[in-house]
Amino acid sequence: MATVNDLIKDRRIYSIDANASVLEAARFMMEHSIGALPVVREGELAGIVSERDVMNRVVAVGRMPGQTRVSEVMTANPRSVSPEESIEECLFLMKEFNFRHLPVCEGKQLRGLISLRDLLLLNSRQQSDHRRMAV
Repeated sequence: MATVNDLIKDRRIYSIDANASVLEAARFMMEHSIGALPVVREGELAGIVSERDVMNRVVAVGRMPGQTRVSEVMTANPRSVSPEESIEECLFLMKEFNFRHLPVCEGKQLRGLISLRDLLLLNSRQQSDHRRMAV
C-alpha cells in the first residue's frame, strides 16, 4: 500500500514565512506553478495559504496584497498527515473535509505538501499497473 512518503520523498519542500506579504506568496506560487503554500513560523507549520485564499480573503475584499501579511489570511493550524499515512486515508480526509491540499508533517516540522491532484494521479497509475498485471 502506497504512503504519503512515496509521493514526497524526492520533492523539494516549498513554504513561505508567516510574515511575508500576500504579494510575495502569490508571486512565489506563480513562479513555481503551485496552488498552495504551507506557512511556517520559526520553522514550524503555522498554516496554509492557497490561490483561493488570495482571491477570497484579499482581492475580493479590497485588501492590498503588498501590505497584507500571509498570517492575516492563511488557514491557521491546518490538519496535516504524517509521511507514513496511506493514500486512501488522505483521499478520505480530502473528501470528508473538502481539502485540496494537505501538509505533511512529523510533529510540527514540515516535510512536504500533497495535493488532491497528486493523489488522483498516483491512484490512477496504480490502477493502470494492476490492469496490466491482470492481463
